[in-house]
Amino acid sequence: MSVVFALTGASVHFGQTTRAVRALSDVSLQIQAGERVALVGANGCGKSTLLRLLHGLTQPTSGQARSEPGIRQAMLFQKPHLMRLSVQANVALGLWLRGTPWGQARAQALTALARVGLLDLAQRNARQLSGGQQQRVAMARAWALKPQVLLLDEPTASLDPHAKREVEALMEEFASGAEAMTLVFASHNLGQVKRLASRVIYLEHGRVLADLPVHDFFSGPLLQQQYLAAHLFVKGELV
Repeated sequence: MSVVFALTGASVHFGQTTRAVRALSDVSLQIQAGERVALVGANGCGKSTLLRLLHGLTQPTSGQARSEPGIRQAMLFQKPHLMRLSVQANVALGLWLRGTPWGQARAQALTALARVGLLDLAQRNARQLSGGQQQRVAMARAWALKPQVLLLDEPTASLDPHAKREVEALMEEFASGAEAMTLVFASHNLGQVKRLASRVIYLEHGRVLADLPVHDFFSGPLLQQQYLAAHLFVKGELV
């Protein structure tokens, strides 16, 4: 498998040098094509910053962050930003910004909406949809761009159980099959992590304290001292 992302001693600091907030500290890791990587940890541990670093929205203050040249990637946020336009136009806009002629982009948008089960809502105002439907529109917009890597920042955090299952099902589908996407997602939902991830990265105060296959993370060597913080987190005992 090819290496999609490689971080070497990557740190991210925000603010003035003397009062900088250290969001990530000396992170070194690689993500291979086809992996399903879950980022877990308490609020403020650095999950969102790590996703933004991988996507190129944030640059490392020190160290290196590299991605495979020419890799196609898309990122979904906890609350998707949708224009005050129709659902179809919101999806088509991403294609148009990538250089697709508008008429062709509108046609491809309908295909993407059918892919996520929202074709019947194509002409609705996107901002009038439910939270779960809006997240599925965002996933249609990402899928239409044919990314090889999909980054997701708490994609189901504010959704009801039914909407969560719908979004999880799409994540599973996107990561499966002949053209499977690499998934990197942040989540507080440990059940979701068990269902979707093949690998878990646990962060605390901007540092990676555990990086393990999903089975080992939940059932393996976390009682060892070097993984104690992650073990307490899984048990809900970490303050």
